[in-house]
Amino acid sequence: MKIAPIIAAINRHNNKAVNPIQFRLVHTGQHYNANLSDSFFKDLDIPEPDVNLEVGSGTHAVQTAAIMVKLEQELLKNPTDLVLVVGDVNSTMAATLVAKKMNVKVAHIEAGLRSYDMTMPEEINRLVTDVLADYFFTTTVEAGENLKKLSATIDRIYFVGNTMIDSLQANLGRLISPQVFMKNDIKDKDYFLLTLHRPSNVDDIDKLDDMLRFLADLANGKTIIFPVHPRTQSKLEGLPDLPKNIIFTDPLPYLEFIYLVKNALAVVTDSGGIQEETTYLKIPCLTLRENTERPETISIGSNLLLGFDKGKIKKAFENILSGNWKKSSIPDLWDGKAAERIVKVLAQKL
Repeated sequence: MKIAPIIAAINRHNNKAVNPIQFRLVHTGQHYNANLSDSFFKDLDIPEPDVNLEVGSGTHAVQTAAIMVKLEQELLKNPTDLVLVVGDVNSTMAATLVAKKMNVKVAHIEAGLRSYDMTMPEEINRLVTDVLADYFFTTTVEAGENLKKLSATIDRIYFVGNTMIDSLQANLGRLISPQVFMKNDIKDKDYFLLTLHRPSNVDDIDKLDDMLRFLADLANGKTIIFPVHPRTQSKLEGLPDLPKNIIFTDPLPYLEFIYLVKNALAVVTDSGGIQEETTYLKIPCLTLRENTERPETISIGSNLLLGFDKGKIKKAFENILSGNWKKSSIPDLWDGKAAERIVKVLAQKL
């Protein structure tokens, strides 16, 4: 979702540029589930990667090391002026480390986000990447302020907006109603969408069981659609007799998943990106985390940060069901043009 608009913007730039930007697309293989990878390439019209490192799963150390070893070999075979990394996954940090060790400049898309929670692997990835990167593309002004605290100079920080929103905006007219929606005769704005994958929410089976039953009761008879992340699936297999109003599905392709987000009564999640998508779509979002690296979705957008405080969650459900949700707006520069701004900068630097 973050790289697709960049590739499209580079191609548009190259159609009219005297000095086109040449690039190679490297898929590390960190995300390899067909519905979490292959379908996104198809839905978002991303070209086939020039190389797939096929690192697969493993502990953070094993996965990060595998990415570093294989990406170093890739960059030795195909030298480059710049490595562009996105987000906060292990691939982001690993690619940054490899590039900098090889004296190659790094640009970080979605730089400067902070949860200030060092138990989150993503926070460590963000910090390491932002200490080492040369250029920073931010989604908010606040992210730029976070970067300055790490001694990033203002001439290297570019407030460009959010490429996630570029992808969302570009595909709103192409959304596909998923089979689970039609099979169960579910109506627009008459269901909750649930996503959970963070270890703090899914690794403890008893906590996960309690959470699902609690949410099912709060839904007041309405359906909860739960596309299950691979890391969560194994946990659910140990939970018998789950509530009947929760419909479990496999991970969904992008166009189907965003259809569910757009048409939900509300979304309950522990994801980062979904907080942004719901804010843009002005869909109530209940975030089951103790912190967020996207505070603008709360201060400006449609999101509430609830942790697993049952009192707060219950009140949020009551407000949603009574139509009494807070008013929200869309953050500055979340306008579908972030990739154009990024490529404009890259063209000047390369």
